[in-house]
Amino acid sequence: MSSIDISASGLAAQRVRMDLIAENLANADTTRTANGGAYQRLQAVLESDATDGGVNVSAVVADPNMPPRVYRPGHPDADSAGYVQMPNVDSVEEMVDLVTASRTFEANITAIDASKAMTRQALELSRG
Repeated sequence: MSSIDISASGLAAQRVRMDLIAENLANADTTRTANGGAYQRLQAVLESDATDGGVNVSAVVADPNMPPRVYRPGHPDADSAGYVQMPNVDSVEEMVDLVTASRTFEANITAIDASKAMTRQALELSRG
């Protein structure tokens, strides 16, 4: 696999991560989903592809940490004791993950640009 293809696989993986982070942030207060219960934070599982050197998203999994229960007796989703199961989304953690994914995305773009520039220079040298 060429260096551009490897970086492109990194771009795709980071894009999935950023999409999941956006979904997590959008559902940070969702106490009732179509499946019932509070929204559960989603995470991408990335793995190296040993055959071509790239990276791919092998799975999207729900965070195994239990969602917190908060005492809100007036909430429509409160149980008989007045507790509401809240999503296990921490906005600060999501923002840190978003910055990390964004920087990794930018680094892959820089690597692609560098590979293109080297290829261009090699072609110019072979002509001259």
